[in-house]
Amino acid sequence: MLDKAYRPSDVEAKHYERWEREGAFRADARAQKRPYTIMMPPPNVTGSLHMGHALTFTLQDILIRYHRMRGRDALWQPGTDHAGIATQMVVERRMEAKGETRYGLGRAKFLERVWEWKAESGGTILRQLRRLGASADWSRERFTMDEGLSLAVRKVFVDLYKQGLIYRDKRLVNWDPKLHTAISDLEVQSREVKGKLWHFKYPIEGAKDLFITVATTRPETMLGDTGVAVHPEDERYREFVGRTAIQPITGRRLRIVADLHADPAQGSGAVKITPAHDFNDFEVGKRHGLEMVNIFDRNAHVNENAPAAYLRLSREAARAKIVAEMEALGFLDKVEDHAMMLPYGDRSGVVVEPWLTDQWFVNAKKLAEPAIEAVKRGHTRIVPAQWETVYFEWMNNIQPWCVSRQIWWGHQVPAWYAPDGMIFVEMTEAEAYAAAERHFGHAVELKRDEDVLDTWFSSALWPFSTLGWPAATPELARYYPGDVLVTGFDILFFWVARMMMMGIHFMGEAGAKPLGESVPFRDVYIHALVRDERGQKMSKSKGNVMDPVDLIESYGCDALRFTLAALAAQGRDIKLSEGRIEGNRNFCTKLWNAARFAEMNGCALDPSFDPRQAKETINRWIVSELAETGQRVAAALEEYKFNDAANALYRFTWNLFCDWYIELAKPILTGAAAVAQAETRATAAWVLDRLIHYLHPLVPFITEELYEQTAPRGGTRLIAASWPELGADYVDAAARDEINWVVRVVSEIRSVRAEMNVPPAALVALEVAGAGPATKTRLGAYGELVQRLARLSGVSHTTRAASKGAVQILVDEATLILPLAGVIDLEKERGRLEKELARLEGEIGKIEKKLANADFVARAPEEVVEEQRERLQEAAAARSKLAEALERLAGA
Repeated sequence: MLDKAYRPSDVEAKHYERWEREGAFRADARAQKRPYTIMMPPPNVTGSLHMGHALTFTLQDILIRYHRMRGRDALWQPGTDHAGIATQMVVERRMEAKGETRYGLGRAKFLERVWEWKAESGGTILRQLRRLGASADWSRERFTMDEGLSLAVRKVFVDLYKQGLIYRDKRLVNWDPKLHTAISDLEVQSREVKGKLWHFKYPIEGAKDLFITVATTRPETMLGDTGVAVHPEDERYREFVGRTAIQPITGRRLRIVADLHADPAQGSGAVKITPAHDFNDFEVGKRHGLEMVNIFDRNAHVNENAPAAYLRLSREAARAKIVAEMEALGFLDKVEDHAMMLPYGDRSGVVVEPWLTDQWFVNAKKLAEPAIEAVKRGHTRIVPAQWETVYFEWMNNIQPWCVSRQIWWGHQVPAWYAPDGMIFVEMTEAEAYAAAERHFGHAVELKRDEDVLDTWFSSALWPFSTLGWPAATPELARYYPGDVLVTGFDILFFWVARMMMMGIHFMGEAGAKPLGESVPFRDVYIHALVRDERGQKMSKSKGNVMDPVDLIESYGCDALRFTLAALAAQGRDIKLSEGRIEGNRNFCTKLWNAARFAEMNGCALDPSFDPRQAKETINRWIVSELAETGQRVAAALEEYKFNDAANALYRFTWNLFCDWYIELAKPILTGAAAVAQAETRATAAWVLDRLIHYLHPLVPFITEELYEQTAPRGGTRLIAASWPELGADYVDAAARDEINWVVRVVSEIRSVRAEMNVPPAALVALEVAGAGPATKTRLGAYGELVQRLARLSGVSHTTRAASKGAVQILVDEATLILPLAGVIDLEKERGRLEKELARLEGEIGKIEKKLANADFVARAPEEVVEEQRERLQEAAAARSKLAEALERLAGA
């Protein structure tokens, strides 16, 4: 007997441990089944489960469980990422608390500390994923720095280098002066700050009292100026082009060049060029052959390339000193307030400095070409489709990818330097020494490059390195390409695009395999962000972070999973509230109570029962609705419309089965003939059994518990059961339409009763006018049922016009008439509705006025504007409903 209440904490750990112990999650490379592969985006080994993880892993698990039930050999490949900078920061902070530094410890011992920390704390997020019900093949768990993946990383680097697609170059990079490493554009956060725009006069060489005025937001970089640019069509400066300006503090001669980069409408129209400390200036400098002078050290303090008075000053101190000196020299023209965007490191939180330095780069432009073509040809589909436009735009404008990082934790660059600077890139140190000896004709001492590779470099290989590449393993042949990648849009470029580039290049083996077989995945499903209930991004500073583990403790894992799926509409951010999760805990309770009702009424699963032979209309109806629901759920999951799947299941479970079917079945179960009772008991048990199959991918724990308790199963598990394939032969259209008509009639009457404030105990007579033969037949068969469910005193047909004080409802060709004159105070009710309608009209007017204000829409936070739009939509829907109710009263 099922317990009176469903307690998630009693069943979740039990079922998960059993699933894992019995190998329910394992893929089988020798199976005859068709494979289905999802590569788990490897969470950072430093991490713990947050709501973004909960969403992406829930959606992946739904797909894996669904396809496993559809008979596929499902591999969900798990693992973790070494998260170079993030992990190093965690370990260094722990060392700082003890007064230690990595430099004091040395590289080898520091790396030992990191590995110790990884062993101690690195499994936290994987344990939490188990709490979420993630059915990944944990026997195949990988780590981006395990031996096999490290071999793959070295091979990719070496091969790309020897193919000319990885190279060393002195270029401008985003330098993090706190972490002392280059970071990618994608790891830079732009923030708007209130700053100043300084206008400085630079004297023109050989011309007394002739100046060119430049405007800058960063006076500290003036120490590295090597040119001035003006627009070639700017008449104000035409005579200056080709002449030389003098930087007053350094005395450096600055060539004045004509370049489209200079904007005549911005500042003074003349812009100082500092090629070593600005990305745009770097390109201008290359075009015009300007000198590149790096004036900052790795701490972003002024170095020896600047005048001695500025040596070792911070950027802020150098700025203040330069402005004061320029003003004292009479070269400060004016200062304006100026809002500007500043780049911050997303991990360090400090202002990033464009810095000229030697780094390793990947020719991303070349690797991007087939990755672009793969999406254009449909070999890889991006869902929702609007993300394809974003993908193409970024890939078409991709820049060289800086893959070297000046930290210690990560894959060390497999490059060695000879005393003369000659570089040897090989798989091992021994191979590098052998190559050097061949080159020089004798043995030489080599020095290993100290840099490590960008974390995303190794992650880019995840779809094939985890399957054993570079070895030609059976797993690689079977599970690559993957079927779908599920991820957030925030790593579309960090990770997805780079997996496309690397997968096509290395699995395509330089054209040996067609493009369609070398892509890493056939579909990419991009889900949106999880925000709080007001649409704001979750952050600790706002205090609106929701912890998935806490929510699981409070409401159960299934309630959280079902909520996330139900809200995961394509292209729309999720607004998550605890109330929604609580509501879906109630959904789970409703399912449990329905199963308990079935059990208490003797509804037992009969293996010989064929629902297609049912005689009772309500049984043929519920079987038809179940079959169509199963088809809708399957179609929705195939197209990644998780919310449609969840909503279809919710509607059937709560509305059709729990509310209507059980209500309609009660009279049969308590007073009908024995044959009808037996059929209804068998139908209820059969429908409930198939329903828990359909629900399982979304709510695995409660369904597995019900599967175990509601029938003898011989030790089988729901997770390994087959998806019920209920075709057209299970649908009886006449029975479905007949009972749905009853449901519609009762629902319409109940709705009017609620709108008009009819007391629940009041019985109202129903008159039906204009009924056709079909409606008359249905009322004859179900009039008593309608009367009971809609709380009516009677049902009769009429040809007379509706009496005064009656409310009318149109259902198909018939008019349902409810005489309410003696039941409610019509005038009072009309006044109440008019008052509420006027209030709504006022609210709608205020919101419309606010949204019509272009300044509000432009300046207010996005979530605030969206909230106003939603309020307008809700108010308009309520207004429509009130207007309809008033219209009904108009003729009463």
